[in-house]
Amino acid sequence: MKAITYLAAFTVGAAAMVSSAFSKELEGWSTDLEKALEQAKKEKKSILVEFTGSDWCPPCIAMRKAVFSKKEFVDAASKKFILVELDFPKADEALKKKNEPYAEKYKIEGFPTVILLNSEGKEFNRFFASEYPKTDLFLKHLDEALAKTELD
Repeated sequence: MKAITYLAAFTVGAAAMVSSAFSKELEGWSTDLEKALEQAKKEKKSILVEFTGSDWCPPCIAMRKAVFSKKEFVDAASKKFILVELDFPKADEALKKKNEPYAEKYKIEGFPTVILLNSEGKEFNRFFASEYPKTDLFLKHLDEALAKTELD
């Protein structure tokens, strides 16, 4: 019986820790795609939009921890991209509802999906973030996607 009590306490504590760690906005990331589009035009940058389920999607949680929250990723990626996180958490129905039109517009079929947009808002690449689970792999893919776009 003690083991069950300890397990329950651990589970509740871990869940609280995960939800508080992932409910706050990532440093260096925007949550407003419209403002990001305006900024991208001004700065002549592309936009990286990550569609995530931060409190229920295991690959999303893993990507946030391993790549998106890392200073080295944010510093490198933000040189060429405006970073935007559009979250669909189970714990925040209002946020989910606010972001739903974007999921419909971009026909999101799974999480974590990343869409790359040019400074005019035109999509030029789309992939599942979990295909590139390490910072260096993710950054390399971003560079390759940009290089291919420049050739088009």
